[in-house]
Amino acid sequence: MKYTKYYIILWAALLMSTTVRAQDFDLYFTDATLRLDYIFSGDVTHQEVSVDQLNRIPHWWGKRSHLSEVPLAGNGQVVVRDHNTQTVIYRNSFSTLFQEWLTYDEAKTIRKSYENVFLVPMPKDTADVTVELYNNRRELMTTYSHTVVPTDILIRHIGENDVTPYDIIQHAKNPQKSIHIAFVAEGYTENEMNVFLEDVNTATKALFNHEPFKRLRDRFEVVAVKSVSKESGTSIPSAGVWKNTVLHSHFDTFYSDRYLTTLHLKDLHDVLAGVPYEHIIVLVNTEHYGGGGIFNSYNLSMTHHPKYCPVVVHEFGHSFGGLADEYAYENEPIPAYPHDVEPWEPNITTQADFRSKWQDMVNDKGKEPVGLYEGAGYSLNGVYRPCQDCRMRTNENPHFCAVCDRALTRLIEFYTGE
Repeated sequence: MKYTKYYIILWAALLMSTTVRAQDFDLYFTDATLRLDYIFSGDVTHQEVSVDQLNRIPHWWGKRSHLSEVPLAGNGQVVVRDHNTQTVIYRNSFSTLFQEWLTYDEAKTIRKSYENVFLVPMPKDTADVTVELYNNRRELMTTYSHTVVPTDILIRHIGENDVTPYDIIQHAKNPQKSIHIAFVAEGYTENEMNVFLEDVNTATKALFNHEPFKRLRDRFEVVAVKSVSKESGTSIPSAGVWKNTVLHSHFDTFYSDRYLTTLHLKDLHDVLAGVPYEHIIVLVNTEHYGGGGIFNSYNLSMTHHPKYCPVVVHEFGHSFGGLADEYAYENEPIPAYPHDVEPWEPNITTQADFRSKWQDMVNDKGKEPVGLYEGAGYSLNGVYRPCQDCRMRTNENPHFCAVCDRALTRLIEFYTGE
């Protein structure tokens, strides 16, 4: 028994040592970004991940601690391992439009491909990168691994010259422990850049009027990226309107008239090459109502509709906070959340594992009572939200509920703490 106990202690010590070493940014990485361009393709029965291109960008603007941890599981993960030891040296989670598309009937009859871009710190030595995609039952759908040699001459160097002009909107108290947000202009011509900057200031004010962003504002760096479009506005396919814009954004994503996205993620990240950024807010020059947000990818919002301010904050709740929609439809368009599986999003529950959510906050007598309110995640039944109303439920509610506030606070502290 004493030998067994000894080896358990030794194994634990080795594991702790590996974890500590994995947190040492300078041991494994250099101050540069490895941009990984992939093509996700397939249909509901078969999916594939393919490498499209590798890119090197000066400086790394993401997390420098908790390197091998993720605060939220997401619908997928990118994992970087040291090639020689197989130690996990970096991990991040994400969601994609491709995975959302797989839940629609169209994915049963045709195959499609989607661009996806992920940012990881540039390894000093050879590393193995793995991409994992999960379905809404949190089961592994597909995985793909490849080896990256940092000295590979075919890794494209970008962001060293011809950087898109940008203005600094606000500095963080400690730039080394901050969250970098880039507002990107979409559908603004050269003559409309002053309008874009006004729209950025409006969005910035709206975002930092919401808690917890308001009290933690000094942890955020914000820039406005002045990417010029040849035409003003955005495409509205249902109206027969197609515009030549820098990111080729459009409404009617998945035939939903208010779902505003871009499928051109490589163009988006090309615009941002050389800019200090991690989280992306695309402002779209249109009066048409709509937006969209994808966790750890980007969000888009229209700028000249009366609901601009609540929508841009709501969509940032998706793209940065990993928060789910708390509203429901009479006829649920897609079965987003199986009722026997606990969602990874922190603000909805099926009660499959309620203890991992806000059970400890039930009966909290704050601004709004915290409890279980049925109707969330697009479903009228079987999925629950924490409060009667929230920024993630309606445009009219002026703040995030207590559960979303706590979830966002934990996320900000994860990225900016030790």
